Amino acid sequence: MPALWIAHVHVTNPDAYGRYAELAGPAIAAHGGEFIARGTRYVQLEGAERERNVVARFPSLDAAEACYRSEAYQAALAHARGAAERELVIVELPD
Repeated sequence: MPALWIAHVHVTNPDAYGRYAELAGPAIAAHGGEFIARGTRYVQLEGAERERNVVARFPSLDAAEACYRSEAYQAALAHARGAAERELVIVELPD
């Protein structure tokens, strides 16, 4: 079953986070991920507001998790650490 990777992000260092984004996109694509929404308009109804919201669709929950744990994504993520406050969840879609 396909899965969604959903990230809510508050960027604190745009330059470093930009380096993360440059590397993360190819790592996500290499695992079959495709962006559905990235930095588009949103309405915050509950919880902590994060100005950047990203949704990527993967072929499966396992593919999304493998992407996150991959060497390429972890190299990208090193640039985001200390450059953003983030929450990330992977949600499997029903049939």
